[in-house]
Amino acid sequence: MDRTQKAALASAGVGALVTAIKFAAFALTGSLALYSDALESIINVAAAAFAFVALRVAARPADEDHPYGHHKAEYFSAVIEGALIIAAAMLILREAFHGILDPKPLDAPIMGLAVNGVATVINAAWALYLLGRAKAWRSPALDADARHVLADVVTSAGVLVGLGLVLLTGAAVLDPIIAGLVALNILWSGWTMVRDSVSGLLDRAAPAEMVNQIRELISIHGAGALEAHDVRTRHAGQATFIDFHLVVPGEMTVRDSHEICDRLEAAIEGAVEGAVVVIHVEPGEQAKGRGVPVV
Repeated sequence: MDRTQKAALASAGVGALVTAIKFAAFALTGSLALYSDALESIINVAAAAFAFVALRVAARPADEDHPYGHHKAEYFSAVIEGALIIAAAMLILREAFHGILDPKPLDAPIMGLAVNGVATVINAAWALYLLGRAKAWRSPALDADARHVLADVVTSAGVLVGLGLVLLTGAAVLDPIIAGLVALNILWSGWTMVRDSVSGLLDRAAPAEMVNQIRELISIHGAGALEAHDVRTRHAGQATFIDFHLVVPGEMTVRDSHEICDRLEAAIEGAVEGAVVVIHVEPGEQAKGRGVPVV
């Protein structure tokens, strides 16, 4: 297993621990808000499991049927996770609706809040760690999992504050209302995750700062060429596919133009982790001023 797969497995383990603690808090109080918080944590476990499977598939090398690799498998994980989140939100909304119609007082609320607070602290620490790893390793599956765990932390904090208000005011109806607000927040999180993942499946371009970096590298390391144009990028999991046209003098030999391409590929792959570079060489007597000028 590589580092991303190990992180996904660890996330499932942390999620299972947090879920057990949160359900203990729900069992102590009977709170619908705590129930909604615990239900979201179940999705964390399922999502981490999907992320692990997706990362295993994404790590497979290119083959005859998949010559560009299996990188996009990570996006499917994020789409499934988003769909699970939306399903959980609908279940919570149903329970919240019935709770508003028939609100019930809480049992042992202080103990329940304390237990849920422990779970929230564990989740917060893991979310911050996972966000850092997802960014460093450029993994959409881990990023989706990390964002969901972080959303769970925010949800838990809101639940704790809301149940504190229930204790202060004695208004039992606030409990299902808080659960409903939690569900709406989860619903938005799920929708955002699905939207971003679908965008990745549709070959979204690399961030503008990365594209500018690639153009600068072409300009610096393309000595001997005239210019580069039609620079295109697309993300696919942890890989970034980059292709462009390189204009060289018409009299340049294939060997010399190939050396320029090798130099450019090495520079870009050294600066952009996971870069897959394809360069199309075309002859030209002079730069046409429509692309990246070469120093």
